Amino acid sequence: MTAYALTALITLLVLILLFGVAVNVGMARGRYGIKAPATSGHDMFDRAYRIQMNTIESSVLMLPALWLCAGFYSDTRAAILGAFWLLARIWYAIGYQRNPASREAGFTLSVLAFALLWVGAMWGVARTLLG
Repeated sequence: MTAYALTALITLLVLILLFGVAVNVGMARGRYGIKAPATSGHDMFDRAYRIQMNTIESSVLMLPALWLCAGFYSDTRAAILGAFWLLARIWYAIGYQRNPASREAGFTLSVLAFALLWVGAMWGVARTLLG
């Protein structure tokens, strides 16, 4: 049995999200005639591209916090917060694709989940260092 199975599952689901937003950009390139290496040219393509870039940027911060929180605090709590982040990012992506002005709720909730992961990681590391 793996000690961090729940956190590993969330990580795999985040990878699926990252793959999904990349596929969405590729499909938007074809649908709207945006030739590589262009990164703009049609509003719907621009949205798909920004969703992908924003999701990558957010994942780079969230994944280390997720694993540090799992390793130094709790696999279960890290996975719950990671799942919350994942659902919020999906909400963000759907909202952004439909209407960029409606992306804020998903964004805000994903930032909250990240912040709680970071706090859990910091708490666990501090507890280990001081303990």
